[in-house]
Amino acid sequence: MGARFGGYSDPVLRVGLIGCGAIGLVVARELSEGAVQGADLAAVFDLIIDHPLRVDDRESLISRSDVVVEAAGHGALREHGVAVRESGTDLLVVSIGALADEDLEGALRGAEGGRLFLCTGAIGGFDILRAAMLLGPLDEVAITSTKPAAALSRPWMDEAVLEALEKGSEPATVFDGPARQACALFPESANVTATLSLATVGFDRVRVQMVGDPAATRVRHVVTASGAAGSYELSFENAASPDNPRTSAVTAYSVLRALTDIHRPPVSFL
Repeated sequence: MGARFGGYSDPVLRVGLIGCGAIGLVVARELSEGAVQGADLAAVFDLIIDHPLRVDDRESLISRSDVVVEAAGHGALREHGVAVRESGTDLLVVSIGALADEDLEGALRGAEGGRLFLCTGAIGGFDILRAAMLLGPLDEVAITSTKPAAALSRPWMDEAVLEALEKGSEPATVFDGPARQACALFPESANVTATLSLATVGFDRVRVQMVGDPAATRVRHVVTASGAAGSYELSFENAASPDNPRTSAVTAYSVLRALTDIHRPPVSFL
């Protein structure tokens, strides 16, 4: 990787991808079709799904990449994240829910080498919440995530809860508690919760409600916060990924937007 001065010196940003599932497949396709000007898909590291640019080991991925996008889940971030940063390669994390593990968060933040970027995924509004925190502490931060009922079924749930999700006609709240616990119980749905926690008051103070709605066709997140600066309510309703109803379709495009900003930082609204 060439020397950088506030960005990349080379005209082309080489993007490596860990994971080619519901999110990674879209990112790979869009990069190959030129969706991010000045960025090329350089390598895909996935041991299951075949791809023309597939590599079989992490070292090959890193050697071909300026920035590595992790889009393969919590386990992949634990296994490869620190090594990517320590190699001097930048890392863009999609599975932010994994950072509810304090040891992993500390290791990733403490690694020296490449830069660490966190993809905001399916929600936003963090600029106003972070500004509010500078004026005074936020007393309460909460998020209610409503998804198609089938997307929230988990083997560990009580039979009554599973039946409500599978056969019920009304929305069913399947979790109400702190963000750290929500990230552990719903790892496939935890990224927005984790992002909100990291941007505001932390995993142990953000309250999370997970709701399964049999009538829902989209994924809805409602964030509420209050403190010295005022009260806030932010609402997001995203189409679900056609390949994975537990993931919002816009998440892959949030990755592409992040890559655009990493390569050629835009004029910022400050």
